[in-house]
Amino acid sequence: MDNTGNNGTKGCLYIVSTPIGNRADITLRALKVLGEVDLIAAEDTRKTGSLLAFYKINNRLAAYYEHNEAECAARLIEKLNDGLSIALVSDAGTPLVSDPGYRLIKKAVAESIKIIPIPGASATLTALSVAGFPTDFFIFMGFLSKKKGKRLRQLKDLASELKTIIFYESTKRIERFLGEIIETVGDRDGVLGREMTKLHEEFIRGPVSVILDNIQKRSFLKGECTLIISGRTEKAIVAPDVISDEITKRLELSDKSILELSKEIAAQFGVSKKSIYNDAVKIKKHLENKEEF
Repeated sequence: MDNTGNNGTKGCLYIVSTPIGNRADITLRALKVLGEVDLIAAEDTRKTGSLLAFYKINNRLAAYYEHNEAECAARLIEKLNDGLSIALVSDAGTPLVSDPGYRLIKKAVAESIKIIPIPGASATLTALSVAGFPTDFFIFMGFLSKKKGKRLRQLKDLASELKTIIFYESTKRIERFLGEIIETVGDRDGVLGREMTKLHEEFIRGPVSVILDNIQKRSFLKGECTLIISGRTEKAIVAPDVISDEITKRLELSDKSILELSKEIAAQFGVSKKSIYNDAVKIKKHLENKEEF
């Protein structure tokens, strides 16, 4: 099977990319592997079963998803050590990219099991290729935390990021998420990819506020979303609360003078040193009054 062979008596673990929407995007190599392995570990056996049926592939399936990952990974490693070949697939796209699989790969590496990537579709690269933003450096964030406090902290940490940033989000939460980006990171240029490679594929372009307005006018939105926003530029607007949080953090953790901190923060966000200095003086006074109280 393929050009791999077994590592001694152990089986091989194949990481197989599947289509993100259009079934025709699967590779010939992926179909060959899926048809010849001893077992396919799937995030959702129903979805993978449908794909296999479409291509008339009859093979064994085992469920491998987030909530059974630890237990299932151990069982799959036993099978691999016994010489069976296994293909890992996610619901769509490349496994492990915001999908289960990390524990299995880590255990396979520790057991010296051969791991073979079978590349193919990826929502990240599909959206990035048509976004029109710099692609030489980018950051993939995937799905941020479902907890609001942690999610907002994650976004605030990106406020000064110069690289193109890629997020995943569900249609149920995208409206709220776009609003949070405007509040924390700023109203940057963005592209929202939806239903990519499918019949109703759509890319909504413009400042995040324009994308949000477009979404709010709709009564129904289908499919997963891939959101790409530009990195910070000199003209990018950084939300005031992000700068205030940074000033407060620096004042609490650093022994540097307000003047030194103001220079650093002004350079970080590309804003006026004088405005940062004035804000820092006010915040420091507030912190001191709080301590006295």
